[in-house]
Amino acid sequence: MKKSEILSNIQSIPGDAALAVIDTANGEALYFNENLPLIAASVIKLSLMLEAFRRFDDGTLNKDMPVIVKDADKVPSCGALTYMHSGLTVTVLDLVTLMIIVSDNTATNLMIDILGIESVNRTLDAYGLTGMRLRRKMFDSESSKRGIQNTITAKSVADFLVKLQRGELVSESASREMIEILLNQRLNGKIPFFLDPMDIDVAHKTGEDSGTSHDAGIIFASSPIVAVFLSNNVSVPDFERFIQDASLALVSE
Repeated sequence: MKKSEILSNIQSIPGDAALAVIDTANGEALYFNENLPLIAASVIKLSLMLEAFRRFDDGTLNKDMPVIVKDADKVPSCGALTYMHSGLTVTVLDLVTLMIIVSDNTATNLMIDILGIESVNRTLDAYGLTGMRLRRKMFDSESSKRGIQNTITAKSVADFLVKLQRGELVSESASREMIEILLNQRLNGKIPFFLDPMDIDVAHKTGEDSGTSHDAGIIFASSPIVAVFLSNNVSVPDFERFIQDASLALVSE
């Protein structure tokens, strides 16, 4: 795939797909369905990281505050804490890190309890990120049945990442620390698939669910590129191959 073919390729994908690509050096952008609200899956965890670092910065939350993980806190699927012994003590920063790098859902729900949904959304609003909205915990099946979903748009996630790359989220040092966490991402089968062997770093967050595959990050090529690929109701293998090929195209021209 060539860079010039990315837009036509995503337009041909059955389902609900969205794209936002921004060259942070010159501001050139490529968009498709960028304002379409989509079910967020784990990309919404970016909003919790932002709120946590806002509180670290203003002193209302201590990174080293201990949190005891109980059996009642544990939810299925992604992550490690579900499989650890009951009574394990971790720190708040541990929770944030696990929530991002292995997409730990138990860590995410514990952070929602600590931070509060309304507070997270107020902080998103303060940064103009109104297209990102936290509404429920992970694996809250009752809320999901009622149509209550966490949602994102490609434009809002791209704006988040541009601000992060510029050092404008919370503070320059907080932005750098958040980028470092994203650089330690362990789920690297999408944007970084072809880029890792090229020694191109990617600070990113993925999201997965039935018919849903997302990846959103900063590609540290010769100049940083923000790339956001979102989808609902798609063939996941096909969309993930598109992400891989499009990401390679972004750094090959």
